[in-house]
Amino acid sequence: MQFRRLSVPDAFEFTPRAFPDDRGLFTAPFQEDVFRAAVGHRLRLGQSNHSVSKRGSIRGVHFAETPPGQAKYVYCARGSLLDVVVDVRVGSPTFGKWDAIRLDADKFNAAYLAEGLGHGFIALEDDTAMAYLCSEPYNPTGEHGINPLDPALDLPWPSDITHILSEKDRAAPTLAEAAEQGLLPAYGDCVAYYDKLRSAH
Repeated sequence: MQFRRLSVPDAFEFTPRAFPDDRGLFTAPFQEDVFRAAVGHRLRLGQSNHSVSKRGSIRGVHFAETPPGQAKYVYCARGSLLDVVVDVRVGSPTFGKWDAIRLDADKFNAAYLAEGLGHGFIALEDDTAMAYLCSEPYNPTGEHGINPLDPALDLPWPSDITHILSEKDRAAPTLAEAAEQGLLPAYGDCVAYYDKLRSAH
């Protein structure tokens, strides 16, 4: 498995080897030894999620209050999608910046985003399945969202696909509005939490 850092700090792409044969294919989308080498600590598994989306469905941009936040390790189990990581940490040198990678069921590459980062994706084909490994269980009172169509963010959603959003995501505040409302994580709090996780391993 190979890994690379994304342009948003504390986010990574992991790409495993695939082993096809006449029965089909085998791969290991998550490998702890490579993950620890990249991130510096183990991934605590608090919950696993699975979503299936129609082409054009946008989920996110979501983030959780940190600490403890909710780190996510995500890969595409079927179909293809464009995955986006947004730095919503107030005080971060890359605040408001984003990076995007294509995840699909040919490469089984994965994206990891640390606690405090925003996450969203768009399904590029029908019946696209996303698998999530989450460091903490879902906490409805601690999860927030940024409008994925915020013009100031200008996220790279394909313009040739009709976008499908939940009412919750469509009504979510812009990044600037979320900052004004005090909803965003503080970069210093996030870094202190990452250091705490690394020192425990």
